[in-house]
Amino acid sequence: MFDLIIKNANLPDGRKGVDIAVSGGKITAIEANIAGEARETIDATNRLVSTSFVDPHFHMDATLSLGLPRMNTSGTLLEGIALWGELRPLLKKEALVERALAYCDLAVSQGLLHIRTHVDTSDPRLVTAEAMLEVKERVAPYIDLQLVAFPQDGYYRAADGVKSLERALDMGVDIVGGIPHFERTMQDGAASVEALCRIAADRGLPVDMHCDETDDPMSRHIETLSAETVRFGLQGRVAGSHLTSMHSMDNYYVSKLIPLMAEAEINVIPNPLINIMLQGRHDTYPKRRGMTRVRELMAAGLNVSFGHDCVMDPWYSMGSGDMLEVGHMAIHVAQMSGVEDKKKIFDALTVNSAKTMGLENYGLSIGCNADLVILQAEDVLEGLRLKPTRLAVIRRGKVIAHTEPKISHLQLDGRPGEIDMGRNPTSRG
Repeated sequence: MFDLIIKNANLPDGRKGVDIAVSGGKITAIEANIAGEARETIDATNRLVSTSFVDPHFHMDATLSLGLPRMNTSGTLLEGIALWGELRPLLKKEALVERALAYCDLAVSQGLLHIRTHVDTSDPRLVTAEAMLEVKERVAPYIDLQLVAFPQDGYYRAADGVKSLERALDMGVDIVGGIPHFERTMQDGAASVEALCRIAADRGLPVDMHCDETDDPMSRHIETLSAETVRFGLQGRVAGSHLTSMHSMDNYYVSKLIPLMAEAEINVIPNPLINIMLQGRHDTYPKRRGMTRVRELMAAGLNVSFGHDCVMDPWYSMGSGDMLEVGHMAIHVAQMSGVEDKKKIFDALTVNSAKTMGLENYGLSIGCNADLVILQAEDVLEGLRLKPTRLAVIRRGKVIAHTEPKISHLQLDGRPGEIDMGRNPTSRG
């Protein structure tokens, strides 16, 4: 007797029409025509069944705050930072928790069950840390939530920034963050990287830094981060988020930088939606895309995962909690439109991001947690093209969200009566 059997599933690796059996919250069998009874059976009808989506870079303390206390009229990164500085003193724990829980509801509906969020520690009240620690506890049954101590105004630049970050870690925040390019000088930025990596080494914690989120090709803190990672023995535990300056760097310098990053086993987290929106704002034409060198970093063997970053906050007025929207943008911005390219993009939303977050028992094999999504699409390529309906979202073998298939009903003489929006129009029966 199984708890759940999903019949007729298409898997991301290309296998079609297989069954997935679940017992005790774990995947216990993946094969064709599984025999046995189950408390619940779902017919996937040859739809794509994927592991749940993972977002390794988000700002949950700011999410859904769009318009508070005013709109970002220029839509720029710097005005967003200034606007957040206006809002931060007004933040109340209860409102932060309410908005974050509302976003988590949205995330679940999109099959997003694992999130790493940066928690601003620049306000010594640390109301953001208090709120996000409560949210982490409350959503634990259905979302794996990791918290990064993030000195938004600069580790050294912000008043009491050093003490506030340490206090946040003492409260139980999981990961050491940083923003070296926002310090007053390049020297202060490099010093902050060294200090923060030392803290992580001493405490046995991972590191995730906003690094070189700028169009300036001379912003090279990722070089320092890679070197300090090796120095402190943090290989594989460090993430460099954004890295948009790499888009503008000299190619020869990058040819030296990428091997250093590979030696340090840096996890790279571009944020396609936000990077393409905020970078290149000082350009006339031609305009730079701003996103880091995804194809080259992947080719060098670095673990590249994509973040959503923002949803309806001072920096980004859009967003949906849909990681397939993130991947859809990545395909366009990175110009990775080949079949194998798209498969790599899908991995960057799932298995790569799970590696970045250090998730245990994540995957689509026997013994892994049964955290799954059934999509109204036939394969990975169609999933990225359509950003389809999540027909069922499953956490540890239990359905926690479901949505009816999207069907369009036509009234056209001599034409079919309906279109299944998750099927290729030329393949419908």
